[in-house]
Amino acid sequence: MRGSTGEPGSRAGVSRRGFLGLVGAGAALAAGGYAAGAAVGSSSPPEGKVHAFYGTHQSGITTPVQQHLYFASLDLTSSTTREQLIELLRTWTDAAARMTRGLEVSDGGAVGGGPLRPPDDTGEALGLPPAALTITFGFGPSLFAGEKGARLGLAGRKPTALADLPSFAFDLIEDEQSHGDLCIQACAEDPQVAVHAVRNLSRLAFGKAMIRWTQLGYGRTSVTSTSQSTPRNLFGFKDGTANIMSDESAELARWVWTPRDSSPVWFAGGTYLVARKIMMTIESWDRAQLGEQESIIGRDKFHGAPLSGGEEFTPPNFAAVDGSGNFAIAADSHVRLAHPDNNGGTRILRRGFNFVEGNNDLGQLSAGLFFISYQRDPQQFIDLQRALKSDAMNEYIRHVGTAVFAIPPGIGEGEYIGQGLFG
Repeated sequence: MRGSTGEPGSRAGVSRRGFLGLVGAGAALAAGGYAAGAAVGSSSPPEGKVHAFYGTHQSGITTPVQQHLYFASLDLTSSTTREQLIELLRTWTDAAARMTRGLEVSDGGAVGGGPLRPPDDTGEALGLPPAALTITFGFGPSLFAGEKGARLGLAGRKPTALADLPSFAFDLIEDEQSHGDLCIQACAEDPQVAVHAVRNLSRLAFGKAMIRWTQLGYGRTSVTSTSQSTPRNLFGFKDGTANIMSDESAELARWVWTPRDSSPVWFAGGTYLVARKIMMTIESWDRAQLGEQESIIGRDKFHGAPLSGGEEFTPPNFAAVDGSGNFAIAADSHVRLAHPDNNGGTRILRRGFNFVEGNNDLGQLSAGLFFISYQRDPQQFIDLQRALKSDAMNEYIRHVGTAVFAIPPGIGEGEYIGQGLFG
């Protein structure tokens, strides 16, 4: 439990807050994270779990996907120096390591610093358990570019494949919901714990970096562990059935982690995060016939089985035909177009969340999927997204936000996130 002095307290019980108390929610079709080291207390409720912050890879990638997300993109101020950025990353590392253990950001905490100064910790997570919190950090292309990259001494240190994503068919990208110098992904079983983490890290960045955009997410739309049942997205379909799982070490090495001979060397063992904010035209979808919905997705809505037959995890048979001689899984279905069998075997690790942000002026739901994927090269996502240009689901979705970040490898105690970047 979080105590007022920064040490675990004695109050029992768990408060699981719904997303409504957090003013909306963030979303997804996304990817996963790996905390090197197993969760402590695996037999306890998820809210009481602690995931290791230190390890070979950052947590929050292959870690079992939690129910809530708070994602933040930040830009450095125009006056931030290389030394100040290093100081910020050191401060973030120490604070994140504490918060993932259920502690406050410092020993002073929310009330321990005295009545005549602002508290070190904002305090809204007092009394709450760790809630399986993971915090993942990344660097955007703009951090290395132009005057900023030169000023920070990073112009020649950019990971080879780190670049803004190209435009895709049907994109309606809004700049105010895209890009950024730095990112923070906080995932937890309690939404208030995730919000507390980003709130305090952005507070620690005052004068060095400021929030560019954020996204709240509730309800995972993918899994990274066979112990988790496949969740549903806001279209009502099971999502992420074919995701890469945390125990598929060979697949992770092939598709997610950058190799030992990565360029530059400091990025070996890292990965690339792609984030896409996808709006759903919920009302139009809800008026579509069930048969049409299943044909668009390529799966049975209740069981999640491919329309070629079998159960949820039965491999799709793309050669199967129905009684009319048509493909059982339509040629323009999402499952067919996105499946590795039809994309040279390419896979990505998805870690996504639903979001609902109220209603627009017409009374329609402002909702959708906040898609996050992890891959050893963003080209994997680019190839898959281009393969979806004829996806029948495009009639019901619009991509309005986009970002890509280099996620540095994990660290050991005494080191700070991204330390290798600075030589």
